[in-house]
Amino acid sequence: MLVELRKNAGLRQTELAARLGCPQSFVSKYESGQRRLDLIELEAICKALGVTLAEFVAWFARQ
Repeated sequence: MLVELRKNAGLRQTELAARLGCPQSFVSKYESGQRRLDLIELEAICKALGVTLAEFVAWFARQ
């Protein structure tokens, strides 16, 4: 779902990583399932992608 949001936002992993202030490998690892996110990280990612955490959770619940 986060990959889809990133792509819908028209961002590459490197661009999202720059918005988050982290290395591209951080984005790659959570997108591939090699790394889990905590709630604070998820909220920062959602914000960088232009959605609220509440919107993301509602979308997640519908899946």
